[in-house]
Order: sequence, then structure tokens, then C-alpha cells
Amino acid sequence: MTSELLFLIPVFNDWEAVSRVLADLDEQLETIEGPASVLLVDDGSTDPPPDRLPFEPRHLARVEVLPARRNLGHQRAIALGLTFIYERRPCRAVVVMDGDGQDAPGDVPKLLAALDAARPGSAVFAARTRRSEGPWFAAGYRAYKAIHRVLTGRKVEVGNFSVLPWALLERLVGVSEIWNHYAAAVYKARLPVVQVAVPRARRVEGHSRMNFVALVTHGLSAISVYGDVVGVRMLGLAAGLAVLTLLTLVAIGFARVFLGLAIPSWAGTAVGLLVFLLGSLLGLLALAVLFLLQSRERYSFLPLRDYRHYLLPERRLHG
Repeated sequence: MTSELLFLIPVFNDWEAVSRVLADLDEQLETIEGPASVLLVDDGSTDPPPDRLPFEPRHLARVEVLPARRNLGHQRAIALGLTFIYERRPCRAVVVMDGDGQDAPGDVPKLLAALDAARPGSAVFAARTRRSEGPWFAAGYRAYKAIHRVLTGRKVEVGNFSVLPWALLERLVGVSEIWNHYAAAVYKARLPVVQVAVPRARRVEGHSRMNFVALVTHGLSAISVYGDVVGVRMLGLAAGLAVLTLLTLVAIGFARVFLGLAIPSWAGTAVGLLVFLLGSLLGLLALAVLFLLQSRERYSFLPLRDYRHYLLPERRLHG
């Protein structure tokens, strides 16, 4: 391990934006002690990265591009970068941030100060106090947060913007869930986390390439990390509905036989059919939950074991 601070930034075609972010970051490093470098994980971009930076860094010791063999998505690019850093670039801490400027370089000193003040071995995540997207995105994001809370029992409070000390990175590269969602995996693994209130900034260049399908996939990936919790909660909900429907059927029978109420015969048939359907759903959910719990020991992606298969050789833009 060295005293170096390393910035991990996934990139997909946003080379102009990330160049501006790096220029801003280079200025911020004037106030930060110790050497610093950047690893840009090229997530299968269709636009080639530049041959060199459009500015001459004064404080960045090294800027490297680590290409993925294909487009894997934002979260998986982070997983590959973290594992590469652990095996090939020992450092004192890793700052994970987006390359479009929404994770403002000016907020990095705030996260680092929180890291110094936190209990050793704790990660620091930026808790979003304000977002800069339009009203439709904001409404959809609020709906997603509500669904996430209901299904997983956890609030959505943080994104990717964070600082990982080396001691925590050593643990995280053995957590298979980072293949689906970095922040959710940190919380699911019950790693120590400190949150710092930081507003989300605006893009510095161009437009987001995140479409509706990608946004939904991103949200489902976060929820999938808690698949066992979601399965048990859905099982409980189905069981509750089945019991409620069965009690309704019993109440209908009692009202017809003992109270002589004129209840249509189709009502009992409909409720009985509903009981059958809910019972079948309950059985299927139970099997799904058992399969999910049993399969937790079979890791489809283990960072330390598998990350190399997805990467091409790195190259330097600076240093």
C-alpha cells in the first residue's frame, strides 16, 4: 500500500466531459496532501479515448485508461476498476465518482475530511440533498425510492460518489454483489459507512446517455442485491392475502348457512378461485425463495477470481 489517492471514474463515450472533470479535479488537488492518480474505466465506448489529455496536469501524477472488452454498464465497470486497483494499484484510498461532472470535484475535499474523521476502515458516501434533473426524472426517482423501501426495507440515500479506504477495499473485492450494484453491495455486506450531505451537480458537457430502459435496469439491479429480502417479503404478502381471502370465503359460507343471507353463488366460487390462485402463487414464491437462498453460495461473479476476463491492457494518457 502507498500514500497515493486514486480516483476511479467509469466512462462511456463521455471523453469531453471527463476531460473537463479531470481539469477541475487537478485544480482541487492543490489543497489535498499526497500524490493522486486517475483510473478511467472505458466501459466499451464506441468513441475511442483521446491519445492525450487536452491540458497538462499539474497535480495528477498519472492518468490511465482501462478498457473493458465490451459495454457492461456503469456498475460493472466500477466493480472491474475496484478489483484492478486492489491487485495492481495499491493506494491509501479510492475515490469513486462519475465522469460527467454530477459528482463535483469540488466536493472531494469534503469527503476526504469525513474519511479522516471517521472510524478507521469506514467508507464515506455522498448523501444526495438535492438533484439537478428535470421534474419527470425527479418524479420517477421518488417512485423508485418508495418501491425500493417497500421491497427491501432500506432507503435509497447514496449513489456512487464515495471514498473507500484500502482496508475496506480488501473486503469489498470479495463481495459478489458489486457486479450488480456497487453502493447496494456495500450496504448489503454490512460494511461500515459514513454519509456526508452533498448536492448533486449538473453535467459539465453533453447529455446523459442513460435512457428509460437503462434507468429501470439500474434500479432493478440495486433491488436484486436484496433478492433474498424481497423474496421473503413477497412470500409474506402472498401468505397474508391468501389467509385474508380464505377468511372471506369462510365468512360467505357462514352468512349463507347460519344467517340465511342471500349471497350470490358466484361470489363463493370467485373467492374460492382466488384462494386457489393465491395458494398457487404462495407455493411458487416459496420455491423461488428457497432456490434463491440455496443459490447464495454459488457466485456467478467473484471479483478477485473473474475480473481479468473482462479487461484489455491499460494504457496511460499522462504520467
